[in-house]
Amino acid sequence: MHIVEMRTKVISMGTFLCASAYALASASSIALLPWLLMGSATLCIDMGTTGFNTFFDYLHGTDNHRFTVEREKVLVHEQVEPASAFFVSSFLFALAALLGLYLAYLTSWYLVPVGMICMLVGFFYTAGPYPISRTPFGEAFAGLFLGSVLFLITLFVLGIPITAKEVTASLPLLVLVGMILSVNNGCDRIGDQDSGRRTLAVLLGKQGSLRLIAFEGWFAYMLSAILVLIGIYPWFLLLFLLVPFSLFIRSYRTMKTQGMQETTKSRSMVLINKHYLAYALAFICTFILDYAIQ
Repeated sequence: MHIVEMRTKVISMGTFLCASAYALASASSIALLPWLLMGSATLCIDMGTTGFNTFFDYLHGTDNHRFTVEREKVLVHEQVEPASAFFVSSFLFALAALLGLYLAYLTSWYLVPVGMICMLVGFFYTAGPYPISRTPFGEAFAGLFLGSVLFLITLFVLGIPITAKEVTASLPLLVLVGMILSVNNGCDRIGDQDSGRRTLAVLLGKQGSLRLIAFEGWFAYMLSAILVLIGIYPWFLLLFLLVPFSLFIRSYRTMKTQGMQETTKSRSMVLINKHYLAYALAFICTFILDYAIQ
């Protein structure tokens, strides 16, 4: 469970359930079997990606005894064999591929190349000579694939045509997922810089990283409000968002006060993951209510 960091799966599952609620409100019903297959494949890919991240971060020396203080990093602190992380991740990707093939058989074979791209991005996020995670584009890739792409694939599987409206509806999730990685990289900034990474947090520095997180949070809520005003989101989402917005404000103030570093990373990640969960719940409740009153 620590190899795949189960606590972080709230991100992919949150996006998947947001898309499910949106699809329910749009189509008035969803097919159960494709929904279950999509959710299971999503979870397997997310766990496998995290497992590969665990393996390659240890292999490349990004996770090390000098800077890595998170007790969850079991390859560093509990001498878990790195090969076990690679094996677990490979098994999860293979299982995701089988589920994806069956899902494509039930829905559309277009899912096969799309699924392959998603898995390749997950693998090369930390693998290869030029891992995505070592560049300033990590936040963009995480937000794009765990936010917009996952949202849109779920809608496609559930029979919702993908138009400009659906793409626009996914954008706040893209920004919020990117913000989660900004918090992660902001806390890892010193160790990442020491290991030669050129993440956005390394380039922006301590204060710049905090400003980026603040901008991403405010922008996501402003964008959500705009989507309400133009009719893509139901108006009562504004009421449901009061709780996650206040949680974001408190979480940001806490992170700013305690500082963003390895020693505070666990608490910071718990705060920002709880915030994403709160936003996802607000989104889900909004579209379920929209479905109920139609």
